[in-house]
Amino acid sequence: MNFWDSSAIAPLILEEKDTKKRESSLRQDSLVVVWYGTPAEIESAICRRVREGTLSPTQAGVARERASEFLASCAEVEPGPAVRERAMRLLRLHPLRAADAFQLAAALIVCADRPSGVGFLTSDHRLGLAAELEGFQVQ
Repeated sequence: MNFWDSSAIAPLILEEKDTKKRESSLRQDSLVVVWYGTPAEIESAICRRVREGTLSPTQAGVARERASEFLASCAEVEPGPAVRERAMRLLRLHPLRAADAFQLAAALIVCADRPSGVGFLTSDHRLGLAAELEGFQVQ
């Protein structure tokens, strides 16, 4: 089982430099766990590309369909007090943004706060460092 941050999912939806790497990771372990807010973060990535002009509206529609299909097959960590409490602890310990703290807190919930041997896939350096410090195997 691997927890996937939205920065690791985006290359599966949009062509990026990490696309091949993330496709390989998915082939190795198809059980993908994501945070409740991941669909909104993927939508944000699509919208940003449209605004930047690197993705046409038609391509954005295709990306949204891909994202919807992919995310429908994922296990999702729902929000709740336990996630929020962990996120707040993580914010006190690591230089994270709130959204990243929720991602990492959700991953901790999934592994019952025992991250040894659990993969955490991210392309975000700061989040990856915090995940490593928490005990995850960052990919």
